[in-house]
Amino acid sequence: MSSLKTARRLRIKERTRLKISGTASSPRMSVFRSNGQIYVQFIDDEKGVTLASASSRSKEVAERGHLSGIDQAVAVGALAAKVALAKGIKTVVFDRNGYLYHGRVKALAESARESGLDF
Repeated sequence: MSSLKTARRLRIKERTRLKISGTASSPRMSVFRSNGQIYVQFIDDEKGVTLASASSRSKEVAERGHLSGIDQAVAVGALAAKVALAKGIKTVVFDRNGYLYHGRVKALAESARESGLDF
């Protein structure tokens, strides 16, 4: 069952990656979620480099103790926006990486928007 879900997500991911791409001025904000953690990377696809990243394993989020999935995603979204703004990144292209825009992915995106990122 899970391999079918993973295959479906990868098909969606390939289809969206044909349409979106990150640049130095507007990098791609790629989200990856595992069962226990959530990660964000700001990627310049023209050069093929990661400009900044944030995750639920980073010190700022881990210090808060055990958080529920949504609370964890909100914290990572705020941290990701803070890191991006510190690097001079104001606008991004949101890449949900084949995941549904629902739950943790939606909470992360809304938290990043509220913290000052435009997408």
